[in-house]
Amino acid sequence: MSPSATGLPPLSELTALSPSDGRYARHTAALRATLSEYGLVRYRVQVEVAWLKALAAEPGVTGLAPFSPAALARLDAIANEFDLAAAERVKAIEASTNHDVKAVEYYLREAVADEAELAAAIPFIHFACTSEDINNLAWSLMLRDARDLVLAPELRAIQHSLAARARDFADQPMLARTHGQTATPTTMGKELANVVARLARQLDGWVAVPLRGKINGAVGNYNAHVVAYPAVDWPALAARFVENLGLEFNPYTTQIEPHDCIAEYAHALVRLDTVLLDFARDVWTYISLGYFRQKKLDNEVGSSTMPHKVNPIDFENAEGNLGIANALLEHLALKLPVSRLQRDLTDSTVLRNLGQTLGHVLIAARSLAKGIGKLELNAAALAADLERAWEVLAEPVQTVMRAHGIADSYEQLKALTRGRAIDRAGLHAFIDGLDLPADTRADLKALTPATYVGLAARLARDV
Repeated sequence: MSPSATGLPPLSELTALSPSDGRYARHTAALRATLSEYGLVRYRVQVEVAWLKALAAEPGVTGLAPFSPAALARLDAIANEFDLAAAERVKAIEASTNHDVKAVEYYLREAVADEAELAAAIPFIHFACTSEDINNLAWSLMLRDARDLVLAPELRAIQHSLAARARDFADQPMLARTHGQTATPTTMGKELANVVARLARQLDGWVAVPLRGKINGAVGNYNAHVVAYPAVDWPALAARFVENLGLEFNPYTTQIEPHDCIAEYAHALVRLDTVLLDFARDVWTYISLGYFRQKKLDNEVGSSTMPHKVNPIDFENAEGNLGIANALLEHLALKLPVSRLQRDLTDSTVLRNLGQTLGHVLIAARSLAKGIGKLELNAAALAADLERAWEVLAEPVQTVMRAHGIADSYEQLKALTRGRAIDRAGLHAFIDGLDLPADTRADLKALTPATYVGLAARLARDV
């Protein structure tokens, strides 16, 4: 690509440094309005406007009269109709102030200057606030909305999709492979039900993580507030304000809200991502074993040299993006709660990576959903594996022998089956030689690897 007149190529899918905004931009677009720089500015404006309205409604804040319905409507329009052009104006102001939050304050001054009632309230815009009073609330609102409006619905859809498949495949017997070796049979539905149960628990936990906020001044003590209006109960006002935003109030902070809630949010998401990553690897293995086929799309190419390939790329893509997301989430969780004394700025640059981090989660979720939709069960392959694994019936045979008091039951079956191939005839010959009631021997001989699945089907349907 030829450089532009500035010497830099224009920003596009091909020139973006991050694949989240380049190759995978179509997947992450749903997060742009929330977790981008534009989103941060938009949420800052919403917090500033809400604080101004809260001050005007507080009787003890003399000098600022309650707003008329028209003035309130104008303020709501400024906050709710904030668009890209407005954000560009804020950034133009920031180019002069070299301070991003102060630029928002100056933008709001401009926005209300032509209306007498609101112009009179200009001294109370950003009143008694440090930048972090606005920023911490904006970030918490951004994380809440990214989770509740975008990511959680996508992840919940995966949970429901897997639950439906768990019920569909509840009766499909499958050879288990503990340590990668043949093991007691299960059903494909039960294995998917295991994932559903884990995913539901971790998703519920993540959604329940409360996001917190504060608005208590330069070092968390309401110093300037009390000097200006000593009669106002500032902690009570701050608590009402934060809770009215839909956040949990944090009464004890330094200049910054300590970000413990973001660490909790990040660690909860790591656990959720880990369940999905584990699932992606298992499905990759089931595809490798032939248990699942993937629906082929005629226009897709699996390999540049091997025309037959239909690769499990959706699950590989998900695994890779979940790994990146978790690495970033771990750093966020460990770094953000640490700030020197009453404030340092290391959190500011790190927080700006939240969009990138959650973007990888969304890319992974979209890949998993696509991959799940392409899966087709190969019942013949499952049945063939089971038919080759009669040794797995050593477990029920030795257990029934124990129940009838036969000594060294385990050891007898170990000698018969460990490291050795055994077929139906060999196992039945062994059973015929046991000192067991005839009906018990008949029940054991009626077992096959495909029918020895315990309560797997019931458990799968109950998920």
